[in-house]
Amino acid sequence: MTDVPVKSPAPTSDTQSLRAFIISVSLAVAVCISGAFLGIALKGRTLIREEMLHRARTDFRTLVHFRAWNASYGGVYVEKMPGVESNPYLENPDIESTSGKRYTKKNPALMTRELSERLKRFEGYGFHITSLQPLNPANQPDPEEARALRAFEQGTPERSWTETIEGRATTRYMAPLKVEASCLECHAKQGYKVGDIRGGISFTYDTQEIEAKLRSNLRLVAVLAFLTTGLLLSLVIFFFRQLVRKLAEARRQLESFAMTDMLTGLFNRRRVLERFAEECERARRGSSGLTCLMLDVDHFKQVNDQFGHQEGDEVLKKIAQIMRSSLRRYDILGRYGGEEFIGLLPDTDLETALPVAERLRQSIETSVTLRAPDGASRSVTASLGLAQWLPGDTVDSLIHRADEALYRAKAAGRNQVKVLER
Repeated sequence: MTDVPVKSPAPTSDTQSLRAFIISVSLAVAVCISGAFLGIALKGRTLIREEMLHRARTDFRTLVHFRAWNASYGGVYVEKMPGVESNPYLENPDIESTSGKRYTKKNPALMTRELSERLKRFEGYGFHITSLQPLNPANQPDPEEARALRAFEQGTPERSWTETIEGRATTRYMAPLKVEASCLECHAKQGYKVGDIRGGISFTYDTQEIEAKLRSNLRLVAVLAFLTTGLLLSLVIFFFRQLVRKLAEARRQLESFAMTDMLTGLFNRRRVLERFAEECERARRGSSGLTCLMLDVDHFKQVNDQFGHQEGDEVLKKIAQIMRSSLRRYDILGRYGGEEFIGLLPDTDLETALPVAERLRQSIETSVTLRAPDGASRSVTASLGLAQWLPGDTVDSLIHRADEALYRAKAAGRNQVKVLER
């Protein structure tokens, strides 16, 4: 008699549903993790490129200010020492002093070119002043610059692009130069008028290493995404039963993280600004006083440099503790950024707040002490600024005036309290 193979029982409906649910969750986790890692990589790339664009804009504005300074004096003269050549595109660029020394004029265009050559030699990047109608042949635009110049004439405010130069990746940025009255000394004969776009300045940055790092970072993110997804898929069943409990715990922690600076335990900047808005609105409806306090640790960079960042963190934590103990329970305290703290004192005018701030300053000076490896001790001090809420104030204007008072305290020698009444 031939044996008939016995089939295994089919999975129950509940088992199949649970398995399908776990598979669905696993696939969702895999897609989300992969997408998150990819988003982080792409966001990082975007931020780096935006930072490069910001740097280029800053460099352009700085250079325009240098040129404006030069033009405001009608050019500057330098002594004609060996290697100093006269500008052949200027009429009578040389002068001679009564002592017999000869000087030659450096106009904005020549200063720009010499500065670019110096930056290329020492910093690895440079810029090029160019025009569709250049006086100097060296200022002829390349094809990309010419396209940018024509776009400027149509109203485009700036251009940026990437290209490969001599086998290396570069980022380029260009913005227009407009004719000012001081420019007409050299360019009036070309028919320009004040306000016309007579050219532009292009900046070239070598980004070969940055691009290589971005590619390497993308590969690393892909590997991490793969490993993380695999690990999560292998653990998803184990963690599924604990999910509800952990989500509740995580929710409480996230709510705390969203409001608290993790180092000092005070409100973080976002939360303190929210509370400021609430108190300013309350002050706007009533007549009680409201005073803003700004505190900045004096010479904090020196603390980090001489004693280390860990000791610097301890200083910030001690100051946060002193602020909590020196002020009232319902005063609003937060870390505004770096070594800067901010406080809002409800129902308090400047006359009441000033001695409170002075006691706080003294407490920091006497209580926060650092000791160097050689045994020498150093007291940490802080500067404070106070401003009272005035009718018509906003959160920004109140903080701005308190910050201005803080600036005055630091400018006056630090370790003191200053008040800005208006």
